[in-house]
Amino acid sequence: MAEGSSRTDKSFSRFIAIALGSSFELKTQLIIACNRNYINKEQLTKVEAKIQEFQKKTMGFKISSQSLFSLFYKTYR
Repeated sequence: MAEGSSRTDKSFSRFIAIALGSSFELKTQLIIACNRNYINKEQLTKVEAKIQEFQKKTMGFKISSQSLFSLFYKTYR
């Protein structure tokens, strides 16, 4: 996301979408790890909660950044 922060609103939104997609992929990989007994259910639950928190914050950030980009471009165009 840091890489996309200096780009346009559309491009930055794409970077946020990629970060969210990666978090869903991570969750899938953790479920597989749990099913193969690499991690236990308690560990899975803890990390899933952190992933969910990241996803919520990232979606909130995406919504607020879209508002900020919109306001910025209206002001400085």
